[in-house]
Amino acid sequence: MDIALGAAVRIRRRTIGMSQEALAEQCGVSFQQIQKYENGANRISFSRLVQIARALRCRVTDLLDVLDTPDEEPSVDLDLLSRMRTPGALELLTAYEQLTPEARSSLIGFLRAMGVQTDALEVTKVREPA
Repeated sequence: MDIALGAAVRIRRRTIGMSQEALAEQCGVSFQQIQKYENGANRISFSRLVQIARALRCRVTDLLDVLDTPDEEPSVDLDLLSRMRTPGALELLTAYEQLTPEARSSLIGFLRAMGVQTDALEVTKVREPA
């Protein structure tokens, strides 16, 4: 759970273009502490979570949504959040979102031709909005 919450903080922070240093300054902690939160190495207290949410201009529940899903989905959401911790994953997803549907299909076909395991692609394909 700590890893999933930390990943949600990282995704939100990077989505709004905020550095770890800026978030740390607004929360009164070191950027190393923010790194520990985002990696799940340190647990985020509720009061600190409120500070983080305010600094990230979102609601606490926005960060906790991944932990509050129906029984059949948490493992999928936690797996996706864990994968988002991979260096470059957020940038890759941002670029992918800007592709046309045809280009997305071609890219997935290319990855399959390269022998890349696409089980994760199948999960995102199912969850992709119509």
